[in-house]
Amino acid sequence: MTPSINQRNLYQQVILEHSKKPRHQGKTNPVHGYHRGHNPMCGDTIELTVELNQTGDGISDIKFEGQGCAIAIASADLMAEAVRGKSVEEALEMVQQFRDMMQGKSEFPVDVRKLNVLQGISQFPIRIKCATLAWHTLKATVESSQVTASTAKTEE
Repeated sequence: MTPSINQRNLYQQVILEHSKKPRHQGKTNPVHGYHRGHNPMCGDTIELTVELNQTGDGISDIKFEGQGCAIAIASADLMAEAVRGKSVEEALEMVQQFRDMMQGKSEFPVDVRKLNVLQGISQFPIRIKCATLAWHTLKATVESSQVTASTAKTEE
């Protein structure tokens, strides 16, 4: 499916908006999960921090720091926006759904349809790693944070 000129303009506008003025930059306080993702092919680096809810099964807050291309930064910002307030299980499902979207297999439902603007990247295979870096980092972060959260609960 070839995107229309309007879709391409929207894609470019959203990517530029989120890369120039990310809304979810910084570090969470407290930090229940942390992971650093790096794409050696182009040098993009994303560091994610996650604050879990009291039961340790939901993402209360998520922030990132990093440097890279506009796609990597915008994808990290859009991802943080989409998974904040979701359960860890829902976030992991979204990681898989994003991977599927990058392979042209699916798109996101209405409640997070803003992520579909990144679907156009799937037409540029070399840029897919830029878009998926934050999502792979999210998976590693929440998987390691689940261990941290369960350890913290048993120590209380």
